[in-house]
Amino acid sequence: MGIFILLGAIGGYAYYYYVGCKSGTCAITNNPLISTAYGAMIGAVWAFPSKTKSKKAGNHE
Repeated sequence: MGIFILLGAIGGYAYYYYVGCKSGTCAITNNPLISTAYGAMIGAVWAFPSKTKSKKAGNHE
């Protein structure tokens, strides 16, 4: 799970650095700490397994 959070945080900071907010009025991308935190939260969401059921061969419901 930690690797997903780390990758999300790196992605959030990269978004701040490369895209950012030129006007200074953007709530998330105006501050590198907030952008990194949002990226880390997205990474944490990626770490949770999905709720979909996999269909096994021979198991017809």
